[in-house]
Amino acid sequence: MGIGLAIIALLIGLIVLAIEWQYRQRPGNDLEVTAGNWTIQTDDPSHYRAIGTLALINRTKHLEIMVPELTAEVTLLSKGSLKGVQSQIRVIPRHYDAPARPDGYWFAYIVKRKPTEAEIVLDLAGEDLSELQSAWIRVRYVTYGPGGRIPNMRHIVLPLKFPKVEDSKQWRSTPQADILPIRTHLLSHIDPPVEIIKRYVLPHAKPGDVITIGETPVALMQGRFRYPLDVHPGWVARRICYFFMPTSSLATACGMQSLVDLVGPWRVLMAFILGALAKKFLNKPGMFYQLAGEQARLIDDVTGTLPPYDQFIVLGPENPQEVVDQIQKETGLAAAIVDVNDLKAVKILAASPGVSRTFLEQALITNPAGNADEQTPLVLIRPTA
Repeated sequence: MGIGLAIIALLIGLIVLAIEWQYRQRPGNDLEVTAGNWTIQTDDPSHYRAIGTLALINRTKHLEIMVPELTAEVTLLSKGSLKGVQSQIRVIPRHYDAPARPDGYWFAYIVKRKPTEAEIVLDLAGEDLSELQSAWIRVRYVTYGPGGRIPNMRHIVLPLKFPKVEDSKQWRSTPQADILPIRTHLLSHIDPPVEIIKRYVLPHAKPGDVITIGETPVALMQGRFRYPLDVHPGWVARRICYFFMPTSSLATACGMQSLVDLVGPWRVLMAFILGALAKKFLNKPGMFYQLAGEQARLIDDVTGTLPPYDQFIVLGPENPQEVVDQIQKETGLAAAIVDVNDLKAVKILAASPGVSRTFLEQALITNPAGNADEQTPLVLIRPTA
């Protein structure tokens, strides 16, 4: 009798484990809201309008995901006072099989295999909108499905002011090269790197020049930033973040979890253990960053960059070599993606073939792009030696 009960208990345990394993393979409410395609109208100094079309995509193969709520709100960033500036933001459903309601109500909608869309309309009015810099739009939506009722948020940063090409005229001389920091608008996901080079750099460039781009602006153009509320620190991140210097971007649970989400908890944990042993017994600091991968050095935690991105964790850029190769192919300019700071540390993430990394390091050692609010993520380098 005892053996029979033990076998039954074992079978029940195996069934429970199988159910748990099967549950962990399920995608849950796997629905993506894209950052959208945007058109920005800034011709009238007293009225701006931005229109974006966001796709709602069900990433599961067979499940239905409902979206019972979708709203939007905006925060404006300006060089001057926002007094007298009025904003209105509207959400308009653009479902292929159901018209929008005239009262603007977002009715609960089932997203099946075919994506649907939502249109966001932002209107800004005031006597003089010339000081506006950007709009931080937050799209709040709820998914309802196998994973329960889950609130989500999609963040969109839109530039509203665009400097003129002739604003960048201050060349600087170094023993190896002449250097021109180039102003741009606040870069975001709507800005392909090649188009930014064509717009702001080509009017200044000559054959033989090299254009460098900061690694953080490239990541922002790739949409590689995360809001801390969307990061859920696990066991590894919560524990080992305490062992990093307070100034490190990995010294917070969310910053560390961002790395864990990129490379996996086991790699981060093993990198930490082996790195600690190497530092203690072999006097080799920095092994953690070698073992955890390139992204470990590139993550910028909250406060690490310009508003409104100072509220986000910014990851390192993805496939940087592909980015510089595309820039050279489409513009003819040699390019490099760099990580430079005021401590005279220069790291070259990727560079066009034939570009001397030693030359770039010497030219950028004074950090001509700056680390404050210069908004000069591009630096044009013209060899003179």
